[in-house]
Amino acid sequence: MAGSGGVEPARRGRPRLTTRGEITHVALTLFIERGFDSVTVDDIAASCGIGRSTFFRYFPSKNDLPWGEFEVLLQELRLGLAAIPLSVDLVDALRSAIISFNAVPAEEIPYHRDRMRLLLGTPSLVAHSTLRYESWRQVIADYVAGRLKLDPQSAPAQTMGWVCLGISLAAYELWLDQEDSSLAELMEQGFESARELFSRSGRP
Repeated sequence: MAGSGGVEPARRGRPRLTTRGEITHVALTLFIERGFDSVTVDDIAASCGIGRSTFFRYFPSKNDLPWGEFEVLLQELRLGLAAIPLSVDLVDALRSAIISFNAVPAEEIPYHRDRMRLLLGTPSLVAHSTLRYESWRQVIADYVAGRLKLDPQSAPAQTMGWVCLGISLAAYELWLDQEDSSLAELMEQGFESARELFSRSGRP
């Protein structure tokens, strides 16, 4: 309620953080400091200066928080793939779009490392990630199926979804272990290694 003269009184206490990015940054810091399972929604809300109801307007659950704007990024991945000319080799198209999907601004890299450490190393989050990975793989499978005129649920399309996910997760594991490494370069190497290994057809 406004004070006398219609002037909003100064807010006391901790400043409110009310963007998804700000809430995510605070929560990631708490998760790293205390452990994911030890931090509650109330802890996050209090640290952000907001109430539980405000938190749930931004995130359906604590488990969804490390994923950030995943659904938005997933749609951007789909649109990015669709915009690649059909003259581009299929593997090159997938590699380019997936590297772009995983790119983050330089200032976000420390938070992204924390996010991925949590997602890949916290048992409760690993289980929760299953549906997110399935959605991501299906975007890849849909694109492959469209390029090759296949059913999106066909073995080739679904297999390519799993292959791309495996390359991405392997790159992330290496990136988290190697502080000075480039995620984009590791993904690039992963795609090239996969192409080379498949092309050998079992030959040494």
